[in-house]
Amino acid sequence: VSTGLVATLQGLAYALLVAVPVGYGLYSAFFPILTYFFLGTSRHISVGPFPVVSLMVGSVVLSMAPDDDFLIDGSNVTGTNGTGTLIDTESRDAQRVLIASTLTFLVGILQVVFGVLQIGFIVRYLADPLVGGFTTAAAFQVFVSQLKIVLNVSTKNYNGVLSIIYTLIETFERIGTTNIADLIAGLITIFVCMVVKEINDRFKHKIPIPIPIEVIVTIVATGISYAADFEKKYNAGIVKSIPRGFLPPEPPDVSLFSQMIAASFSIAIVAYAIAVSVGKVYATKYDYAIDGNQEFIAFGVSNIFSGAFSCFVATTALSRTAVQESTGGKTQVAGIISAGIVLIAIVALGKLLEPLQKSVLAAVVIANLKGMFMQVFDVPRLWRQNKVDAMIWVFTCIASIILGLDLGLLAGLLFGLLTVVLRVQFPSWGGFGNIPGTDIYKKVKDYKNVIEPEGVKILKFSSPIFYANIDGLKSSLKSTVGFDAVKVYNKRLKALRKIQKLIKKGKLKATKNGIISEPGINNEAFETDEEPEDKEELQVPTKEVEIQVDWNSELPVKVNIPKVPIHSLILDFGAVTFLDIVAVRSIKTIIREFERIDVRVYFASYQDNLISQLERSAFFDDIVRKDIFFLTVHDAVLYI
Repeated sequence: VSTGLVATLQGLAYALLVAVPVGYGLYSAFFPILTYFFLGTSRHISVGPFPVVSLMVGSVVLSMAPDDDFLIDGSNVTGTNGTGTLIDTESRDAQRVLIASTLTFLVGILQVVFGVLQIGFIVRYLADPLVGGFTTAAAFQVFVSQLKIVLNVSTKNYNGVLSIIYTLIETFERIGTTNIADLIAGLITIFVCMVVKEINDRFKHKIPIPIPIEVIVTIVATGISYAADFEKKYNAGIVKSIPRGFLPPEPPDVSLFSQMIAASFSIAIVAYAIAVSVGKVYATKYDYAIDGNQEFIAFGVSNIFSGAFSCFVATTALSRTAVQESTGGKTQVAGIISAGIVLIAIVALGKLLEPLQKSVLAAVVIANLKGMFMQVFDVPRLWRQNKVDAMIWVFTCIASIILGLDLGLLAGLLFGLLTVVLRVQFPSWGGFGNIPGTDIYKKVKDYKNVIEPEGVKILKFSSPIFYANIDGLKSSLKSTVGFDAVKVYNKRLKALRKIQKLIKKGKLKATKNGIISEPGINNEAFETDEEPEDKEELQVPTKEVEIQVDWNSELPVKVNIPKVPIHSLILDFGAVTFLDIVAVRSIKTIIREFERIDVRVYFASYQDNLISQLERSAFFDDIVRKDIFFLTVHDAVLYI
């Protein structure tokens, strides 16, 4: 019963956000529950309107049916003194209801399609910081849109980028036209609701059921407004007419689909994400599971069904769900009973609520935003725990305030994905060394008694390797080994050309043993293929194989060749989960570059799927064989 009373009120109040006559909010608090009862998997959520989603629907409604489209010439209307333009509210409201219900229908279709295609996972991309920033921005948007109703100030309906700022500016420009009766009623309502909600929170273990303060305030406010006749005396804005009973179902206007497809896409996702995140909280609390795809279908069918009955998009409201759960609702039967209360309001009580001031309803909405605004205090904690998450929160919040909710959500999503890409693009890496007497290898920078094996460098790269971070791998390689393999090779070629010239001139002698000018330097790593006499006729630069040079000894020519202090390089691929084709080619090139300067490259701790990936990418050949792969870094070191 409590939930039903709250749902009745929130239905009326959130209709203000959708910019449709208040009575249609009652339908939206009633119809969606009927289908969700049969199809939904959450036992605790209370289905119906939610401020964020209502506001998103409202922005579509206002952009497609602005007041300016319904101006009529005031001079022809009987009963009005004075000329000028008036707004044909009846046809405007009818058009807005049609747009809202058509949008709901389309959102329902999209949700069913998503559910059938098993796209429930899409919600994974709406991370908690993103949802936090988004709902806080939405709370701010809702607050601004309700502020003008509390003040009873009429403003233009702005839409799109910066619309919220324009609305605020115009509200304050016209603040002189504030209706004092509405303002006082609104402020008292906000104050009373917040105080009593705080009492409910503090003493929830002592009070058997939370005090349904919104209901009490509404009844009192309606009574006072009726008795004092605020509308006539103070020109207060009241609810005026609530349709009694039900309207027959109407088909959606399919011709409008093309104009609202983009907005309905984001509304479908947001409505689903809110419902599932609230549902998950209670599912975790009571140990049962929610089926994401089934939820998509349940809400989709609910929206298609309620779209036919002039409703607007349904999801769940946190405050209402909290009432349903804290008063002891254990299954969706509680939801059906609360729908029964809404039904009574639709059929019988509608007439009684007509003197109610709209500012009181707006104040009820504002009082319900407290929980969403409190999320701002999560930011300092987030910043301490993870700065990237805090940035996602702040970015999404600011973007949603400036760009509007749908674009803001998209911007936040893209920003979140960008942070992931950047984290993968600039991963951690480091040279590793051995802890003496063990087969454990740790980062040289972080541990002081780690020893690097002589002549061996070990590099660990902690990320999948793909086109975006392959340059990072190359630069980390250079930093680890301390030289650039290509540069070394080019300098060696230059030195060989000079030696070649000197041999030609007879200043140097090249023998089979690789002796150049000083006797006794022996480098058996090379075996000559030809007699050195043949070389005297050669005009081309000689290969290393033909003239043996000990590159670490003093050279007879003046070429500054970087020293190569290592003979082996081990790449620890323990944290590499996949390689793309660019990475495979680049790694093959790296092996070749190091082999040319006599440094062998080995791979260690690779994952099994990498080998099959490399085989598919034609990585192995006569030079790159499988025997350079080792199960652990220690195996590779022992082998070397």
